[in-house]
Amino acid sequence: MIGVLLLNLGGPDSLEAVRPFLYNLFSDREIIRLGPSFMQKPLAWLIAALRHNKTESLYRLIGGKSPILDITRAQAEALQQRLNSGRQVASREEYRVFVGMRYWHPLIGEVVPEICAAGITKVVAVGLYPHYSVATTGSSLSNLKTAITGMPVEVFPVKSWYDHPLYIEALVEKIKKGLASFDSGEEVRVLFSAHSLPKKFIEDGDPYVEHIQETIRAVSQKIDVRHDLSYQSKSGPVAWLEPSTEEKIKALAGEGVRNLLVVPISFVSDHIETLYEIDILYKHMAEEHGIQLRRIESLNMAPLFIEALADITLKATREAGWTA
Repeated sequence: MIGVLLLNLGGPDSLEAVRPFLYNLFSDREIIRLGPSFMQKPLAWLIAALRHNKTESLYRLIGGKSPILDITRAQAEALQQRLNSGRQVASREEYRVFVGMRYWHPLIGEVVPEICAAGITKVVAVGLYPHYSVATTGSSLSNLKTAITGMPVEVFPVKSWYDHPLYIEALVEKIKKGLASFDSGEEVRVLFSAHSLPKKFIEDGDPYVEHIQETIRAVSQKIDVRHDLSYQSKSGPVAWLEPSTEEKIKALAGEGVRNLLVVPISFVSDHIETLYEIDILYKHMAEEHGIQLRRIESLNMAPLFIEALADITLKATREAGWTA
């Protein structure tokens, strides 16, 4: 049997989990360096203490928790069914899919012993981030490497899949549906909104922006739309990628744009960045500037997306030289 480990950010599963989730997030020096290394955790504790009340209020607006774990588990179940469809031998599944989160339970380090207990020695690790960054896939794989130290398990990492044909098709399908939701004949601008990163990451060679641009280029070959790119969810005092989504909405209003379809390009499932930032914060901001803002449906459980994950996993299995 081959294991598949879906790696994702994670999110608080209750309001009580918000503060420890923030602490885990800001403790990661691969995302943001808070002073010298010995001060990272004390400063992370302070930030979590200062921010958790406001952050809890935002989670209350989207149901009191992040849906990311429920969605990722549903994706894992669908992927496992797809991988084993027509491939069972003597009623034994050839693939078993697990979920490991970086900053909240089930943490990657908690899932590795479960994988080993199941007798699995070969694992395809798939980051649920299409575009590689040291802050996302890189951090998760680094954490996984630490977790498997001394464990009888071999890992084959899938670091990015920003140009996978089925992923592109899944995005195009959602964009077409989103465009169709506007009145016929209305001009609609498409805004690809990606999660922001500190500029220094890109200056140091992180390929994230290049990957984002390649995805947009591939989508543009399938569907002809006027589009822009912006970055959301910045946090902290360092210089972040520009333009921010807030700035871009204001700029588009100045250009006379009145209908805007937001495509959260670096997210594959709903969480606070889509459900609060885009659906509430940016939508309200757009309305104040005379723009009707809508968002495409997240990929979540889209059949084309699950098919993409299956193809990514099967190709990785072959590349590793493994048989289930």
